[in-house]
Amino acid sequence: MIQQQIGLSKIKISYHRPGVNDREIWGALVPYNQVWRAGANENTTIYFSDPVKIEGKDLAAGKYGLHMIPTESEWTIIFSTVNTEWGSFGYNESEDALRITVQPESAPFEERLSYRFDNPTANSVLVALYWEKLKVPFSVEIDVPQRVVENIRKELRGQPQFFWQAWSQAANYCLQNNVNLEEAMGWIDRSIQMYENFTNLRVKSGLLKKAGQEKASEEMMTRALKIATENEMNQYGYQLLFGGQVDKAIEIFKKNVKDHPDSWNVYDSLGEGYATKGDKKNARKNYELALQKVQDETQKTRIENILKNLE
Repeated sequence: MIQQQIGLSKIKISYHRPGVNDREIWGALVPYNQVWRAGANENTTIYFSDPVKIEGKDLAAGKYGLHMIPTESEWTIIFSTVNTEWGSFGYNESEDALRITVQPESAPFEERLSYRFDNPTANSVLVALYWEKLKVPFSVEIDVPQRVVENIRKELRGQPQFFWQAWSQAANYCLQNNVNLEEAMGWIDRSIQMYENFTNLRVKSGLLKKAGQEKASEEMMTRALKIATENEMNQYGYQLLFGGQVDKAIEIFKKNVKDHPDSWNVYDSLGEGYATKGDKKNARKNYELALQKVQDETQKTRIENILKNLE
């Protein structure tokens, strides 16, 4: 049995592993143009915890009998609604949930049949049968954001519904993945009603921008920045900086310097902003101010090294 998780969704394949044993396999032990159990003994089964797309075709969640029809040029992969067969002897085409056609590929010799999950991504994986000198692959895709949103809805019916963080995190997931934005707006409003803070106001600003409400988005962000802590402002500045919005990041770091003039960290961040822009003069100025205020020896050494590199 092998298992792969994509997002919150699980795929599991259970199978038996026949050996080559010096036999001719394709077109002989496994005849061409006949339904084959895709393994040995009981039929191979494949389980999907959520709906998937197989080679671009929809397949519902569930456990399926996995059968194959090999030919010399292409193979038919069959997902049967019956998963309790002994081999393929009782296979009935009328019970198919899905059929797809794929191209087999040459592969290094393998004595024992195996299934593998190749090239997993955030929302897909390639399932492949390997045996003898052949590989038979098919793709599986999962709508991960949709599955996550469905799970979020369930979670928000439980204990998390009583905390502003849960509603904010749920809305932010939708914002970051550009899904379910209308419902997310309701979620973030509920979070703000519970406890208004920089985090949920910032998410609301992002959702308003996605909705095309630029002015309202800017006003919401201004409202958020007024109540942001030093650390929140710093994190926001770095998000802008790493996102390539260097000038905007510098403005945020400047505001943090104005609001927290006794903190070494705000000068350190502003120095990094100017260094990223290529303004060595202002970078050096702010790093020197950070060095004057910092107490931690590790941070002192780090800043001193930065200043040497700016010379």
